[in-house]
Amino acid sequence: MKPATAWSLVVLQFVFIGALVALPPGGLWPTGILITIIGGVLVSAGVAFGALAGRRLGKTLTPSPIPREEGHLETSGVYAWARHPIYTALLTLSLGLVLWGASIAHLAVFFFLVVLIKFKAQAEENMLFKKYEAYAEYAARVGRFFPGFGLVRK
Repeated sequence: MKPATAWSLVVLQFVFIGALVALPPGGLWPTGILITIIGGVLVSAGVAFGALAGRRLGKTLTPSPIPREEGHLETSGVYAWARHPIYTALLTLSLGLVLWGASIAHLAVFFFLVVLIKFKAQAEENMLFKKYEAYAEYAARVGRFFPGFGLVRK
């Protein structure tokens, strides 16, 4: 993947998340106290999970799907639960924003964000398989975004 493509994907993912914040709320479902709480929990959990994942990577953290030359294969901490916990965090907090937004537009943007993040993760994994010999075993036992889901059999 070319760096310009990688950074375009990063920008697009933040455009989608920004849209979830900026779109006007709808009335697709009632947004009372329960939805407000659930949405808040999802947003908070996403931020916290992303912070844990970012901290685990330390100086090798990059928003680009292209792995850093000086990077290493991280498989402990939150990376023992999901191969892409930062993407999991983005999806989780975005789902909270969708609950708050309660509109078809929010659902549509979320759909495109999911497609984008799945594509970005697959592209990143193609590079990780080539860079790290141990990635195949890791991908066979740890789910892509959630434990047990998206295991790779190579």
